[in-house]
Amino acid sequence: MDGQAVHEDFERVRTTFRTLLGGASDGELRRRSNGTRWNNRQLLFHMLLGFLIMRALIGLARIVARLPGGVGRTWARLLDAGTKPFDVVNFAGSWLGGSLLPRRAMLVLCDRTIASLHRRLDRENDIGLAKGMPYPTRWDPCFREFMTIADLYRFPVRHFDFHRDQLSLA
Repeated sequence: MDGQAVHEDFERVRTTFRTLLGGASDGELRRRSNGTRWNNRQLLFHMLLGFLIMRALIGLARIVARLPGGVGRTWARLLDAGTKPFDVVNFAGSWLGGSLLPRRAMLVLCDRTIASLHRRLDRENDIGLAKGMPYPTRWDPCFREFMTIADLYRFPVRHFDFHRDQLSLA
């Protein structure tokens, strides 16, 4: 994995998030996004959420990687079976976060989370980055059947870029 490229992507996202959220009017943020049931502000929070969940995703991958392979595959199948409840929680969490969290708090949360991911990535080694686990592919279009920790570091940027095209900001 090219760690420098991941660091650069993190910074690109951080700058883009600040520009999108900080440069949009309240009316633009309340406007419905393209292809989702969220407004632009809620979708921006959802895009940030991809970074916020990284600590949990990486920790889970480290645990599951130590278990027999069948455990991870079974876990991923169970999660895929629970896609509908996940979708409800995912929608509601992004709706609430994007509706209630002040703009300034979203910006601070973005900056702190990405700074934390930079530090965490700098502590990784090739052996740790190669560990991984099966993932529920029905939960997110950016999830693959098996993802290494290196893949997980790339996930929130892919998730952000995927949803960036759904914003209806000027």
